[in-house]
Amino acid sequence: MEHRTVAELMTRNVVKARRDMPFKEIARLLAENDITAVPVVDDLDRPVGVVSEADLLRKTADQADPSGRSAVPHLEAWERAKAEGSRAEELMSAPPVCARPEWSVVEAARLMETQHVKRLPVVDETDRLLGVVSRGDLLRVFLRRDEAILDEITGDVLSRTMRLAPTEVTADVHDGRVELTGSVEYRSLIPVIERLCRSVDGVVSVAEHLAYRADDVGRSATAP
Repeated sequence: MEHRTVAELMTRNVVKARRDMPFKEIARLLAENDITAVPVVDDLDRPVGVVSEADLLRKTADQADPSGRSAVPHLEAWERAKAEGSRAEELMSAPPVCARPEWSVVEAARLMETQHVKRLPVVDETDRLLGVVSRGDLLRVFLRRDEAILDEITGDVLSRTMRLAPTEVTADVHDGRVELTGSVEYRSLIPVIERLCRSVDGVVSVAEHLAYRADDVGRSATAP
């Protein structure tokens, strides 16, 4: 099975900022390009941080409320430093969390989840910026046509990988939801087939209605 990589999904024409870019220029860059963050790069085009709308908004949050209805919020030292910053290198979140172009969608999504970020600069082996991949980019795999998903499941998963005859297991795909019917020789094959089908790009869910002719799972569990 071939999974789509970060290189295939990322945005290559990256809007980026230099270390010394002023606050207002960054705000203008975000607004004019309808984006919520930009990577900050050094002279060798290597990402050194990311400036997001949230980073810029700290300056607003640090201001006194003109109406006097709310107090100035308490900020940690690092938050106050950002609130008082005026250039990209003072405002950015660093170090940046980066991805590699050969990564799968799953690898990139897991890193975003664990690091609580919405986008990842993509770098090559020398750490030079190649592109940016966002949550929206990763979700594009779910726009894959049902026919393409079905072809991969029947051809790659069931036939070439599991060596099953077309008469043994039948797959149906609707809106990314896979339904498997039929029977296999051994009970232990069922979770393997289900797991492989779930790993196909664009699959939303898998429902299996598979029978088995020999219960190798039950026999091994009760063996002395």
